[in-house]
Amino acid sequence: MEQNKLPANQARAVIYRLLGACYYQPEAAFSEEDVFGQLREALAVLDDSLAEKAARLGEAFAAESLDELLLDYSRLFLGPFNILAKPYGSIYLEGEKVVMGDSTMDALACYRQEDFVLSEDFREVPDHIAAELEFLYLLTFRENEALASGETKRRDALAALKTTFLQKHLGRWVQPFAAALRQGAATDFYRLLAELTEGFIRKQSPRLAQG
Repeated sequence: MEQNKLPANQARAVIYRLLGACYYQPEAAFSEEDVFGQLREALAVLDDSLAEKAARLGEAFAAESLDELLLDYSRLFLGPFNILAKPYGSIYLEGEKVVMGDSTMDALACYRQEDFVLSEDFREVPDHIAAELEFLYLLTFRENEALASGETKRRDALAALKTTFLQKHLGRWVQPFAAALRQGAATDFYRLLAELTEGFIRKQSPRLAQG
């Protein structure tokens, strides 16, 4: 409802968090927790066309069996022989076979600035797309907190770090990653997720927005 509409930057925080969740192994909780409905509502604050894609994403999730989605998830992101859509920044920023390269170390340095620590249960490299989206969520969430408490310098510093991170990391590699995801996906769900992720990140990154 209009009166409950989120402020734009709060909507961005929700979107970063929920997009990050979509890059974990698919499970029934995605529907039970209304991930796609929440994503659509948050996107509606910013962009009607992306909100429509989120609605279609939810429909695509419901249309597939969980086994089909798990199979596609494994083919795309896990392998074991050929990972079709490698979800790691260094692969796109430094070369096809580079994992834990200099760009990964730079991402970690950004994480340390805000004491962002990956969970012990997270068994991927630090520049996995889910980790980068979660970091952007944290920055946006803290930016909103700083705004609410009147900490202007803190808010500006967080906004600057977010812009830098987008320009040096996810904003630079989301396009080739999304292209690989669209090409490799056997389900509409992951094809739509690629389109939605790229569309949203493009609008958040000044470098991409100018392209």
